[in-house]
Amino acid sequence: MPPLSAPRTSPDPGEHPALDDHAARVLRQFRLIFNTVRRHFQTMEKQSGIGGAQVWALSLVSQHQGLGVTKLAELMDIHQSTTSNLVRSLIKSGLLHSEKSSADRRVVELYVLPEGLKLLKKIPGPFAGVLPHALQHMDEVTLLQLEHNLSALINRLEVDEKAAHTPIAMM
Repeated sequence: MPPLSAPRTSPDPGEHPALDDHAARVLRQFRLIFNTVRRHFQTMEKQSGIGGAQVWALSLVSQHQGLGVTKLAELMDIHQSTTSNLVRSLIKSGLLHSEKSSADRRVVELYVLPEGLKLLKKIPGPFAGVLPHALQHMDEVTLLQLEHNLSALINRLEVDEKAAHTPIAMM
């Protein structure tokens, strides 16, 4: 009678060849980017006690008092349900206030409370994160090249398209 499972063997080194020099250099660049982004959000969270996505949402509402949840989701380029969860948490923390619009009772307007404004003053920017900030300050030609090259990489990966609308700070 044959065994139920085959014995484990070491993988064939030929199946997973070492990265060539160029691929290794690019991988190191991604590591630098990821670590810089992670460190920035960790610093923000340590100084504020709230997550990076919450800080970003709070900062946007502080710039646009009376902002609606739908517009906030658009500004952050995230799903409205994710935005609603962020807003709910900020309200529960006493940093944000919501009220029905006098013009349209179906619309909820958001306002940063004094405690939220005080918190934002303690936190190092950029509030959206260092990656969006860096991308925002790149020239158009470089951004187009980067977009094209990243699309080629994404096509080689098994990606979850929904993740494109998840704030990096929440990953």
